[in-house]
Amino acid sequence: MRNPQNITDIAALNPDYLGFIFYEKSKRYVGEDFDEAATYHLPKGIKKIGVFVNASMEYVLSKVKRYGLDLVQLHGEESPEFCRDLQMKNITIIKVFAVGQTFDFSILEPYKPYCDYFLFDTKGKEKGGNGITFNWDVLKDYDNEKPFFLSGGLNLENIGKVKELGDLNILAIDVNSGFETEPGLKDVESIRRLMKMM
Repeated sequence: MRNPQNITDIAALNPDYLGFIFYEKSKRYVGEDFDEAATYHLPKGIKKIGVFVNASMEYVLSKVKRYGLDLVQLHGEESPEFCRDLQMKNITIIKVFAVGQTFDFSILEPYKPYCDYFLFDTKGKEKGGNGITFNWDVLKDYDNEKPFFLSGGLNLENIGKVKELGDLNILAIDVNSGFETEPGLKDVESIRRLMKMM
């Protein structure tokens, strides 16, 4: 999110998390002049997630400090060592993995000690926000050791099927393109309907 009024309107619905993308190549990039006041006046129960893609340690830490981020979502090819170094600075970490028709869950092992949560998203051209779901049956092979965020093409038409994944350790759903009027601008009414469904 990046529009101050849209942030206020969505925050009034009390979601668990709000995400802010600090990746210049994303069409949802918050921009160079994103006002920190937009993040500091949120209700206390809402946690702020900063999304980064292969950013430097210094860049991530500067944004955590400036915007009071509660979690950092790493959406690139960040190493377990990078996650470890961030975690040592008392930062809560979500590591993203792109899932295709299959997925080798063994690649999660070196990340487990240094990440608080995982996020499973659809493998696509963009680093997220592709608007496509992946085959959720793949997740049946996940060991459920770490809670995870489910992402990738979620919308009001398919969101009900998430409840069919009840045996999985899903912490939250990450909604994006399926609940926007344009990139970075959430549809308040759609989010309101979503909140009533969950």
